Amino acid sequence: MKTILQVVLWIVCIGLGYLIYQSINAPIEFNKVREERFSDVINKLKDIRDSQEAYKAVNGRYAGNFNSLIQFIDTGNYTITQQRDTSFMRFDKTYQIELQQDSIVIDTLGMVKVKDSLFKSDDRYKTMMNVPHAQNGEKFEMKADIIDKSGYKAPVFEVKVKKNVVLYDQPKDLIAKENAYNSVEEVNGSEIKVGSLTDVSTNGNWPPLYDRKNN
Repeated sequence: MKTILQVVLWIVCIGLGYLIYQSINAPIEFNKVREERFSDVINKLKDIRDSQEAYKAVNGRYAGNFNSLIQFIDTGNYTITQQRDTSFMRFDKTYQIELQQDSIVIDTLGMVKVKDSLFKSDDRYKTMMNVPHAQNGEKFEMKADIIDKSGYKAPVFEVKVKKNVVLYDQPKDLIAKENAYNSVEEVNGSEIKVGSLTDVSTNGNWPPLYDRKNN
């Protein structure tokens, strides 16, 4: 009987030890997985933002879908310009004298392909709609709109993905805690996103940590 009790106690101790280890180790492992996956997602969101800003520079608005954005990168061009100051003399009829007039001249220097400017020989933009680490091939949700800001019609866009999609295989209690974050040191809320459909902003909701890691 004594031997049996000792065996049972050892089993209980081992079980408790494992649970304690898991309670300490699980959040550490979760943080490693989260930072790695969030980093990959944020890199894609930055590519999408750069592409959208290029699209707007040429078209005056943002692309509403990835097909239009990718086609633009494949075929679009930037106009390269140079701005210089100039001046000339003009006769002023009021004062009956010649006065110096200052002006700005914009010279067109040439064209450069959007693809070469943003991605060079890399073709990763063709799959930028795919969410990294997603289990079922999920895509980023992207929308574009024109909003009224104090009488000014402003183009806006937003691209996002649920954290649950990226952390699909992680402990549910830790995912719930992650979705509830509200801190300047974390990716706040239940989504990772860039841009806004309500404000004129192309910022992401991630902390500076991820910008430093990706430099």
